[in-house]
This record gives sequence, C-alpha cells and structure tokens, in this order.
Amino acid sequence: MLNCIGVLAHPHRPQTTPTAEGIVNSLKARGIKTWSHTQWDENSIQADVPTAQIVVAIGGDGAMLKAGRVCAKHNVPMLGINMGRLGFLTEVQAVSEWETALDKLLAGDYWLETRMMIHATLKRGKETLIEGEALNDFVISGNMMGNMVQLDTYIDNHWTTTYNADGLIIATPTGSTAYALASGGPILPPDLKNILIVPSAPHLSMDRPIILSEGSTVAVRPSPSNRNSVTITADGTLLGMLGDADTLYVRASHYPSHFVRMRPKSYFYRSLLDKLEPRINRRVDGVLSELED
Repeated sequence: MLNCIGVLAHPHRPQTTPTAEGIVNSLKARGIKTWSHTQWDENSIQADVPTAQIVVAIGGDGAMLKAGRVCAKHNVPMLGINMGRLGFLTEVQAVSEWETALDKLLAGDYWLETRMMIHATLKRGKETLIEGEALNDFVISGNMMGNMVQLDTYIDNHWTTTYNADGLIIATPTGSTAYALASGGPILPPDLKNILIVPSAPHLSMDRPIILSEGSTVAVRPSPSNRNSVTITADGTLLGMLGDADTLYVRASHYPSHFVRMRPKSYFYRSLLDKLEPRINRRVDGVLSELED
C-alpha cells in the first residue's frame, strides 16, 4: 500500500503547477501523505525523495531525466505525466488523464520497468575531479558548435580508435532513442543492459555505432592532436570540461532507474513508432493473433 507520494512539477514550466496542485489535493483527500515542489533542482529535493514510495514527475522527458537521477539513488520509482513535446519516458501521455492514472496507481494496477543508468568519473591521474550519473547519455564534444574534437577512446583499457567528430555519445538503451538515434545509432529496447557508443558527425574516422556489454568500461581522453576545448554533458546538463591531462571513465551505474508503467509490457515499440511515424495511421488489426511454429 502506498503511504507517501511525492509530486514534482516542471521547475521551468509554470503551466505544470496547477496539475501538481490538483494531484496533491487529490492525494490528501484520500489520506495519502504527500509533498510537492514546483521550483526545484537535484540538490533541493534530495531530502524529500527518500521519504516517498513513488514520485510523480510532471513535464516532459527533461523533467523525467532530472528527477530520475535523484530517484534512482534512493530506489524510488517515478510516474511521468507528459506536458512536454514528445514524452518518450512519461507514462501518462495526456495531462487530462492524471486522475485515472492516480486511481490505477493507488489500486496497485501498475508494473515497474527497470532501466540501467551509466556513471562517469572524470580523473586527472589518480585524482577524481567530477562524478555524475546519466539516464540517457554522456556527450563529449567541442565547446562551440562546429568545433571538431579528436578523442582517443579505450574499451576495457585497450585503445579502440581516435574519433575525429563533433562529439562522442555514450548512451544507455534509454538514450538510444535520443541524441544517439539522431546521430544514426540503433534503437535498443529499454530492458537491455548495454552501453552504446555513437560518434556525432564523424569525419574520416570510425562512423559506426558500437554496442558494449553492461560490464564494459569506456575511457575517453583528448588526443594529442586535439586543439579545441572539450565539454562533457550528462543528459544535456553540463558536467565539466575534459582537459588535455584528463580521462573520462564511463561504466554502468550501481543505480537503476524505475518507471511506473500502466500500459502493456509490449508498449515500447508501438509508442516509439507512433512518435517517429506520425503520418502513418495505426493499423486496427495490429495484433498478430497466430504465430507460426
């Protein structure tokens, strides 16, 4: 039984606040403990998140990524309500459906989907400079648009290649449908536990994606031939700079992220293709009733 549910409105979209207030009022009327934030960042909610059994995040995929990095550390599942553009990660696709979703949640009519995250450690020699988690991806790129970078890349401590590209994307299966997909990467189902490497706009260098096992470690450092500053972002948020004497290590995180799902477990491809192919009408006979032996 759920005793405490947290509510996070999108901190930069005031239009999500009334929905958050409506959910909070509904929970209180049902005798459920709750807390809510309309202006927040990852640090300001650290104390509240572990007190909740589920967190409702209102907004788009950006809000889910931001909340997900905090919730994963405390093993708290998230229910996403879409008020953004695409809503790949959110479960409730129309804000008008939040009351129905809340009824299902409190009735236990849901399942939990587990998705891997990745962890990055930026080191200078033996000194750790920065650490961070990502649900989608880490991107290593030039600090200005159009600045190509040269990045020596190692897999499990062995040199693999030197990328000459706008950037390098190291993604999870969740992130395979984000920037990695736009850069020509494959679509990976969210239940896989793989690390994906995809270069962005490579020039006369390795241009194919590489899929690694969960236990692999990717190391990236600027090549001696690199002349441009290099930035590191985690899910689109600046993590730090990759200096000439620095190495970024990326591996699977110890913290998986958990999503509340109410759709059938086969939802992923249908949901994804409906967004990628909006001009193709959904087939009413879209379920194969008989399979060949």
